[in-house]
Amino acid sequence: MKTVAFNKPRTGDMDVNSVDRWVGDVGVAPEQKPAKPVRMKRFTIDVPADLHRRIKSECAREGVKMTDVLREMLETRFPAKS
Repeated sequence: MKTVAFNKPRTGDMDVNSVDRWVGDVGVAPEQKPAKPVRMKRFTIDVPADLHRRIKSECAREGVKMTDVLREMLETRFPAKS
């Protein structure tokens, strides 16, 4: 019967992090690499159930996420000041 050792130490000069970095960068030009992620904050608002249903159903019909639509609305109402 064949046995497999799962806790076998790694050999070679590449550690897991360097392999992950190498694989993650393959085929991606420097100008195409994603920018640093935007820090997100969560807030909760109360809306009437009927309004929530209308928003949710319209977003489903359009095939978009509610969060994306609401973020877009908020960005329009509160644009970034330059």
